[in-house]
Amino acid sequence: MPERRRRTVRDLRRANRSVLLRRLYFDGPLSRQDLARETGLSPASVSNVVSELIEAGLVVEAGSVESDGGRPRVLLKTAAGYGHLVGVDVGETRVMVELFDLGLTQLAKADLPLGDGGHDERAVVRHILEGLPAVIDGASVDPASIIGVGVGVPGVIERGPEAVVHCQTIGWDGVPLERMLREGTRLPLFVDNGATALGQAEMWFGAGRGHRDAVVALVGSGVGAAVMIDGSPYRGAAGSAGEWGHTTSRVGGAPCRCGARGCLESYVGATALLERYRAAGGPAGTDEEAALAGLLADPSEAAAALREDVAEHLGAGIADLVNLFSPEKIIIGGWAGLLIGGRMLDRIVAATAAYALRQPFAQTSIELCHLGPEAVAVGAATLPLAHLLDGGGDPAGARWPGGGPRGIMAY
Repeated sequence: MPERRRRTVRDLRRANRSVLLRRLYFDGPLSRQDLARETGLSPASVSNVVSELIEAGLVVEAGSVESDGGRPRVLLKTAAGYGHLVGVDVGETRVMVELFDLGLTQLAKADLPLGDGGHDERAVVRHILEGLPAVIDGASVDPASIIGVGVGVPGVIERGPEAVVHCQTIGWDGVPLERMLREGTRLPLFVDNGATALGQAEMWFGAGRGHRDAVVALVGSGVGAAVMIDGSPYRGAAGSAGEWGHTTSRVGGAPCRCGARGCLESYVGATALLERYRAAGGPAGTDEEAALAGLLADPSEAAAALREDVAEHLGAGIADLVNLFSPEKIIIGGWAGLLIGGRMLDRIVAATAAYALRQPFAQTSIELCHLGPEAVAVGAATLPLAHLLDGGGDPAGARWPGGGPRGIMAY
């Protein structure tokens, strides 16, 4: 049995800072008295830690409220201008780079189509490194204020000294993405699966807020899911948990991009669905979003049959999640999931009810993602934000020292 490391005074101080900072970030403005009551820390500890956070610039006063028979209580909140976060969504057809303040207000965005290079790892890295100065300079922020860059990617993230990405559907087999990015930027990097990043954002700010057990289903050109258990993502032994799109929907069914047959993604993923639509006589345009919107509005019998098929397959896939995990909520996100769910949520829920066990289905609600079609970039930005909150706002643990020279290498 491994020996447990003894907690030091510094560990305790960081833990107290983290508890108070998280409470203020998610529930503020709050008074010192509120913080003591809700965290169980002593008033003296709260006062000391709050003073440190104010001195660091992470917390500011936000007015006051009257108290019963005493002096007004000063309210506190986290300072949105303390620093900046970058979220990167490596999608199927483009790389999206977005800059946010600490309150996750979007300040700048760079939308970089992948083009003919597709998912060649060098092209993806080049797009990310081009997007960083585009948003940082575009918003006129100091590079030294960047707390970190979160990158959401498809596939399995192998965790070690550096993040390595495995994704069969785009041809990535052990791509050392973090190392490749570090050759062009000095900013702190946080790499995770895009669906997992989306799941964290939805649990913090969206449809999952206030819940502990949920599954956030990402339906875009491909399909994935974030399984959130007790508020944290379940990753599995190899970090590959959540590859919901590659569970089997039909034995011996349609070929999938991963090389298997009958995967859920080959029936509800936008790329596969639109291939079937074109084969049934639909338009041959290259804009997937416009084509999917056309399919959902097409009055033809062929389009109606495809819509019924995708509703049934998606409902059956969601029923598997209900039966396996019995979550409080299933949240459907992704640009395609929001389009399909916005048109057919009632049919998807009915199909789920037909395939799920009655008791766990009765305890689960199904709804759409609240954060919109660009939620993966927001989720990616929560990766460095989580690092900051977990460290109690310790700049040494969350910021890269120094700003470096100007140009891409500075970012």
